[in-house]
Parts: sequence; C-alpha cells; structure tokens
Amino acid sequence: MAETRTLPMAPTCAIPDTPLAAAAAGIDACVHCGFCLQACPTYLALEDENDSPRGRLVLMRGLLDGTIPVDDAATRTHLDQCLGCRACETACPSGVPYGHLLEATRATLAARRPVPPIARLILAVFAAPTLLRLALVGGRVLRATGLPRLLAALPGRLGMAMSMLASTRAPIAPGRYAVPPATRGDAVLLEGCVMDGLLGDVNAATGRVLARNGWAMTRVEGQRCCGALHAHAGDLDTARALAKANIAAFERRPAATVVVNSAGCGAMLKEYAHLLHDDPAWAPRAAALATRVRDASELLAAAGPAPAALATPVTVTYDAPCHLEHAQRIVAPPLTVLRAIGNCTLVPLVDSDQCCGSAGIYNLIEPAVSEAVLAPKLAHIAATGATLVATGNPGCLMQIGGGLLRHGGDARAVHPILLLDRAYADTARDA
Repeated sequence: MAETRTLPMAPTCAIPDTPLAAAAAGIDACVHCGFCLQACPTYLALEDENDSPRGRLVLMRGLLDGTIPVDDAATRTHLDQCLGCRACETACPSGVPYGHLLEATRATLAARRPVPPIARLILAVFAAPTLLRLALVGGRVLRATGLPRLLAALPGRLGMAMSMLASTRAPIAPGRYAVPPATRGDAVLLEGCVMDGLLGDVNAATGRVLARNGWAMTRVEGQRCCGALHAHAGDLDTARALAKANIAAFERRPAATVVVNSAGCGAMLKEYAHLLHDDPAWAPRAAALATRVRDASELLAAAGPAPAALATPVTVTYDAPCHLEHAQRIVAPPLTVLRAIGNCTLVPLVDSDQCCGSAGIYNLIEPAVSEAVLAPKLAHIAATGATLVATGNPGCLMQIGGGLLRHGGDARAVHPILLLDRAYADTARDA
C-alpha cells in the first residue's frame, strides 16, 4: 500500500480581501540579498533595518501572516517613513515591485487608521478642483508679497513650506521666439496641479520648446490632479477616480502624444493600467493612455533637440527626479537636453540618483526625516560650484530650491525646460 503523505497547509492570510493581500505575490520575489540597502535614503539616514526596503517587506509579510497586528504603531511608523522613491527597484536583481507593494500596504492600513490630519487636508484639497484652484491662487498671491522668502528661515513645517513656496519663483526669465511649422504631430500637455498653479512658466516654456522642435501643441479640458499623491498615501479610491477623469479627458485627443514635464505625474499616468487593473471597463483605456505618455525630455532628446545657446554662460548640475530615473527608467534624455544648450557647462552631481526627500507631501508629513535626506544632497550641490540645479519635477524643485534658500546655498533650482527655452530666446535675439 502506497504511503500517504500530508502536504503542509498554505499559510493563512490574516488580512484577506485587502490591497496588500492581493499584492502579496510581489513580496515573495524578495531574496533578502541586501542590494537595496545602500540605494535607500531612509536606511542611509536612519540606519535602521526596519527603515530599509528589505526590512519593510518583512513587516509587510508580518502583517499578512498575522505575526504583526495591523494597528502596530512601530510598523506604521517605519512604513510611513518610506519616501516611496523606488530607488530600491532599480537596485533589485529580483524585480520586487516595491512601489506597488508600498501603496497596497498603506491602503490596507489606511482603511483601519486614517492618515494624519494634515495629509488628509492636503489630499482633500488636491481632489477638489475649486479648493485646489483657490489654494494655488492664494499661494501665488502670498509669493508675490515676498513674505515666504523672509519666513523661509523659520524652523519646522512653516519654514519649510514658506521656503518651498518662495522657490517656485523662476530664476530665469521666460523666452519669446518664433516657432517653425509643426512636422512631428500633435501633442497635449498634462497641465498638472502645482505645475499649472505655481510653476506656470514651466508649462508655458514646455509648449514653446516643443513647438520649436516641431510639435503642434493643443489643449484638452477636463484634466484633474494625476492622483499620485493619493495613491502614495493609500487613498486608492480617490486616485482611481482622478485617473478616470484624466483618461476621459485625453481620449478627446486620441492621436496626440501626452507630454508630461513632472516626473511624478508622468510615472503615475504610465501606471494607470496597474491602478485600474481590476476594472474591466477602464483597464484597457488606461493601458491605451499609458502608451501615449512621454516625458518632455524624451520627446526633445528624440528630436535633437534643436541647438541654441544662452547669452550668459552658466554652470549647471543635474539632479535626477526619483520617479523619472527609478519609476520611468528615463536617465539619458534630460542630460541630452542640457548638453544641447550652448554656454551651459554641465557638471556631475554625486549621488544624483538619490532622493532629495521631497516625495510629494512627505516633507510636510515627515519633516525631520526629509531634512536628514536632503542634507547630503545640499552638500553635494555646494561641492559642484554650480549656480543652477536642474531637475524635472515640481516636488524636487521646491525641496531642493527651498533647502538652498534655508541653508544659504548660492545655487538655485530650475526646470531643464526653462534653460532650453531661455537659450532659444537668446539665440533668436542675437540672430
């Protein structure tokens, strides 16, 4: 008679029917090799294994198997302190989808304990178009008074917020120049929230620069916040609602390339299919939109871009936005754009691929850790001797720009598009 063997029982999930339970297979890909440790800014700053990607994956596994209760305060702290920069994904040889796991974990925990009040307030404003418009208008008015620059030296969240607002004033004047007839097709710009409300000069410059390089720029109505802030905080329902609004808006121009000049927003649009993967009506529409999304630097690098030179020589260093380099895996195009600008000396930045500590609203929720992550970045910038730090994300522009204001750095933060825009204007004037 054959021997009967009893197979081991599959482990019981302590939190079934949750976003983390649905994403659990991603945790199994981790082989605990430790390659992620030196890529993780919070591990480097806090020197705690629980504040590393590997450690946080162990915590996620503990939540799933019930060895860690979902209301464990220490676990919540370690997960909240993650920047979500996804540098660990670039370093990981096993392809662990850490960013998706983090969002699923935060969504699971948020269902049991809401995010902090300040985060709920910010997220609510970004989800409400009228409130968001009023808040951004108020920010522009306050910026125009000059008070944010004066208050930037204050300690804590207030000083940080004021320095960030003050840093949204562009250090380069906008350009004006003629553009040739379009030869490359239609493009529409994701106008964004902060980009449109506080960095409108970058949006305007993006339109001019792309038109100068052969794109016919058009607009679509009905755009909303991309939903990245909500997804990162675990508010997946609101993120999905915002995604659907944007998908429907861009479907009005089905043949146009969707251009994004904000790294975080671009990463979010490209991942709408994942966000809506279990919605049969929207998943294919989300996937179709993702194929049309391009960062502005991608289009410009593919087009050349058309060369130009600044009237006044500058020294520039480049800091790579995390969601451009690690989420979208776009590395060379921004450097191609900067190297196409005459009278622009590009100097390398040590650890340019390390997070600056912005991470959406992280710097307002976890200011102490954010400052600790930013400190080495500012030191490396100072060592370059550059007068401008180019980076293609509003959060990074405000975090680095605000940090330079607070700590007395000589450099200023600028979007790469503004430099190219200024160069086209200077070249046209001197022609």
